[in-house]
Amino acid sequence: MTETFDIIPPEAITSGRATDAYFERTIEALDHAGRNPDVVAEVTADQFPTGEWHLLAGLKDAAALLEGRALDADALPEGTLFDGGPVLRIEGPYREFCRLETALLGFLSHPTGVATRALEARRAAPDSTVLSFGSRHVHPSLGALVERSALLGGLDGFSNVAAGDVIGREAGGTMPHALMICFGRGEQEQAWRAFDEAVPESTPRIALVDTYSDEVDEALRAAEAVDDLDGVRLDTTGSRRGDFRHIVREVRWSLDAAGHGDLDIFCSGGLGPADLRELRDVADGFGVGSYVSNADPLDFALDVVEVDGELAAKRGKLTGTKSVYRTEDGGHHIGLADRAGPDGATSLMEPLVRDGEVVREFDFDATIERAAADADRVGFGAD
Repeated sequence: MTETFDIIPPEAITSGRATDAYFERTIEALDHAGRNPDVVAEVTADQFPTGEWHLLAGLKDAAALLEGRALDADALPEGTLFDGGPVLRIEGPYREFCRLETALLGFLSHPTGVATRALEARRAAPDSTVLSFGSRHVHPSLGALVERSALLGGLDGFSNVAAGDVIGREAGGTMPHALMICFGRGEQEQAWRAFDEAVPESTPRIALVDTYSDEVDEALRAAEAVDDLDGVRLDTTGSRRGDFRHIVREVRWSLDAAGHGDLDIFCSGGLGPADLRELRDVADGFGVGSYVSNADPLDFALDVVEVDGELAAKRGKLTGTKSVYRTEDGGHHIGLADRAGPDGATSLMEPLVRDGEVVREFDFDATIERAAADADRVGFGAD
């Protein structure tokens, strides 16, 4: 029997089938009543600025979902930090995008959560190499989402090979404990040498040095076993780690004393920003996994704020079409679109879709640079 996976196919998303059932009922009711009002709808997480910054991600997929529909859309640039107010605005006949709300929010909510966590890790160790190791903790269909969002947040690389195929970047990685175990206790040198002899020259020679014995012992043995070794990785499980900082310092001391001061030390295994701050002066790089990949999606909502040119909103939501601004001091401001913004402020809402055509270019490198610059501007993660 051919195996299938529990994955909603792309065609179901673009057709509007990947929707909550009550939107189907909404379309039926509006069709029955002959109603299809022109509306303005906005995607927001918080109505007013909260001081808790998030990094907008997922906009490329959201734009693709809106493409070909009889509507206009404006949005913040992907890679912009925000702490309230709308990130996306849609204008058009409501039935044109009613069924798309579920997928649209998903395209924004999950990537924004992951990108924000990645930015937290990046800012915790700004001068270190930080890699994304976490796609194993989520459904495999989300691998590209996780790795793209991790790069957007400023991480230096990722491990998921198929995700690299999707986003046009090459995955990286060295060796797991399973490779060491396949050679057996006491035969670590064979494993390190086999790896060195087999993998492409472009692959960094980073030896995993905590499989069977003390980290210092295995680090020194690896340094002697592989002539062109680039570094060692400590992936010691938390239950055996003890004082991880002390372990890293001891490995560094021992490598230096043995004449291997040029070798880098990389750390991984359940690390988050607090760990990176604690270790960044004694380690050269980090692999960050579940802290980034398992980020909670941001709780975006889509709300109608105008109907046929009249103000409208449900209780607890702010009526009217809004503009969003960045002030020179890094502030994030929200105001009504028909009013003047703060003096000297830059408007952040930019055209995304016009009459169904995506009118924005998505340059991923520029988006990564924007996220880093905006993080500096608003003081994200300053410590």
